[in-house]
Amino acid sequence: MTRLARLLYYLYERRLLAEVRRRPVPRHVGIILDGNRRYARERGLRDPLEAYRLGADKLDEVLTWCVDLGIPMVTLWVVSTDNLSRPPEEVNGLLSVVEAKLRAIAADPRIHRRRIRVRAVGKLELLPDSTLEAIRAAEVATAPYAGAVLSIALAYGGRQEIADAVRRLLQDRAKQGATLAEAAEEVSQEEIGRYLYASDLPDPDLIIRTSGEVRLSGFLLWQSAYSEFYFCDVYWPAFRKIDFLRAIRSFQQRDRRFGG
Repeated sequence: MTRLARLLYYLYERRLLAEVRRRPVPRHVGIILDGNRRYARERGLRDPLEAYRLGADKLDEVLTWCVDLGIPMVTLWVVSTDNLSRPPEEVNGLLSVVEAKLRAIAADPRIHRRRIRVRAVGKLELLPDSTLEAIRAAEVATAPYAGAVLSIALAYGGRQEIADAVRRLLQDRAKQGATLAEAAEEVSQEEIGRYLYASDLPDPDLIIRTSGEVRLSGFLLWQSAYSEFYFCDVYWPAFRKIDFLRAIRSFQQRDRRFGG
C-alpha cells in the first residue's frame, strides 16, 4: 500500500467511525469466520494452517473494535460440525490453532483488563480432550467477568442445536414423570429457547459473514429469526476495520420491525 493509499484509508476509516458513533450499535454481533482456505490458496501459502493462524490473530483486532464501540456480546463461528468431517490432518491442524488461541486468550492481559468473559458453545463432546482442556482454561480464567461476553462456537451446527434442545427438553420432562404425550404438549418456542446452547444470551442483532458467501450455513438458525445480515466479500484473515464499520453502519441504516 502506497503512502497516499494509507492516508486515504486512514481518513476514510476515521469518517466511518465518526458516522457509526452517532447512532446506537448492536448489542450482540455474530460473525461467521469464512474464507481461510481460499485466502491461503490465493496467496500461495504452502501451509493452509498459516491462514487459520492469521484468522486467529484477527480475533484480537475484532474484539478491540467491538469494545471500543461498546458492543458487549460477540459470537464467533469458528468450527462447524461439518468442518469435523474434513480429512483428519486438516481437522487436527485447525483444532491445534483453536487450542493455542484459547490458551493465549486465558493469559491475555487485554482480556482481563476489559473483563471479557469467554465461553464455548456447540456439541463440545465431539471435540478431543486437548481442545476441551483449552476451552476449560479460557472459561475458568474469565468466569468472574461481566464486562463483555465472547462466545466461540465450536463443533457447532444450528440444526443440531435445535435437535439437542428438543431432546433435552423431552428428557427433562421424562425425568419429572411426564408421559411422551404430556411432554410433547409442553414443547413451545419459549421452552425450546431455554434449552439452546447459550440460552442466557439475547438473539444477535447483526450477523456478519466474510468471504462473499451469501448464506448462514446453519449459524444460529433459531436465534437469527429477526437478525440483520451483512455479507462481506473479504476473506476472514483480510477482514479490515473499515469492513467491520461498514457492517455496523449498514445495521444502523435499517428499519428493524421484527416481523411487524
